[in-house]
Amino acid sequence: MDVKKILADVKAKNPGQDLFLQAVTEVLESIEDFVAKNKKYDKHKIVERMVEPDRIFQFKVEWIDDKGNININRGYRVQFNNAIGPYKGGLRFHPTVTLDTLKFLGFEQTFKNSLTTLPMGGGKGGSDFDPKGKSDNEIMRFCQAFMTELYKYIGPDTDVPAGDIGVGGREIGYLYGMYKKLARENTGVLTGKGAGWGGSILRPEATGFGGIYFVENMLKEKKLKIKGMKIALSGFGNVAWGAALKATELGAKVVCISGPDGYIYDEEGMNAKKIDYMLELRDSNNNVVEPFAKKFPSAKFFKGKKPWEAKVDIAMPCAIQNELDAKDAKALIKNGCKLVCEVSNMGCTADAIHELQKAGVAFAPGKAANAGGVGVSGLEMSQNAGHLGWSGAQVDEKLHFMMDSIHENCVKYGKEKNGYINYVKGANIAGFIKVADSMIELGVC
Repeated sequence: MDVKKILADVKAKNPGQDLFLQAVTEVLESIEDFVAKNKKYDKHKIVERMVEPDRIFQFKVEWIDDKGNININRGYRVQFNNAIGPYKGGLRFHPTVTLDTLKFLGFEQTFKNSLTTLPMGGGKGGSDFDPKGKSDNEIMRFCQAFMTELYKYIGPDTDVPAGDIGVGGREIGYLYGMYKKLARENTGVLTGKGAGWGGSILRPEATGFGGIYFVENMLKEKKLKIKGMKIALSGFGNVAWGAALKATELGAKVVCISGPDGYIYDEEGMNAKKIDYMLELRDSNNNVVEPFAKKFPSAKFFKGKKPWEAKVDIAMPCAIQNELDAKDAKALIKNGCKLVCEVSNMGCTADAIHELQKAGVAFAPGKAANAGGVGVSGLEMSQNAGHLGWSGAQVDEKLHFMMDSIHENCVKYGKEKNGYINYVKGANIAGFIKVADSMIELGVC
């Protein structure tokens, strides 16, 4: 495999798509030696085929706001790879959404879904629609308009979207309501549904819970326990909320959450009231975290700053891509941070990852650590297909098993001669093998 040539081709074919190129570069560089030892992948041009999405849909979304004005947004669905199962991946509603964003996320999703052990391919979608400051009725009308186009391309055995940034339980409800009307059927075509109409218990918590279970495994490798550890989270949405809930339950102290306006440091850590208030912040549509400090006297707000400057044991990016850079990594290293675990998708820059690995700090990529969310989405698909409902304990047990298995594979393929576990390499190789072997067995089609 000629990595330089493939990357040059990807860059030439996808001009200006820096996020996609960053994701492809990380994967290709980490699997290069493995592919070189297994000539069958070169023979079948697997890598060259894998970096090309199967298809991309782009469409116009027209909707009317509360003042009667017509608004136009762009909608997308990237169906990246379905070698091991139906396309599966979230919908993101955020003003920064571009085709570049969704291609990088769809590519990452392919490997992440492979790691879960469930039969799911990779996809991603969304819109540049900004939910901030919108009323519930405006969000409903946008979701309905978005689905009138998207429904043509999805199905329970074709492509099963879920939520992501800007798309929570409320949005999934509006989207599914319109899908059900258009398709005239109740199917498992979306995941993250309400528990009363086909959703899985623990789905809202799953990404954050899974991230903490992965951290527990990383700590075990170091013969450490999570109890008493200080944790910095970024974001305050569904992912950070789930992580804060489980970490607090296990005896850790979550001292930081953040938003676009800055971060909160609370020496006392989270408790039930504070974690519940995170949900209120998320549902306010204002996208700021400062009100947390006004609500709780023990919390301090640092305007325009990032939580990675705080002295913590564990850092967990939970918000958006490239939110932790090399400067942040150096600050964490200086402050004695024991491990960094991405729970957002590609939450760290390539330079940040290099700094952490060079310093011997354990680092886990999002495709491994945040796979619990899509994993429980896959369990929701199974429940829908079988017209079943599982208890929270059953789902949590399966989530635990999934995260343990992912960690085991990361160690299997990522442990280096000096004992350091390169989780990036381990996750990419483990995810690659299942998809690549399936592509060979399915032939060129």
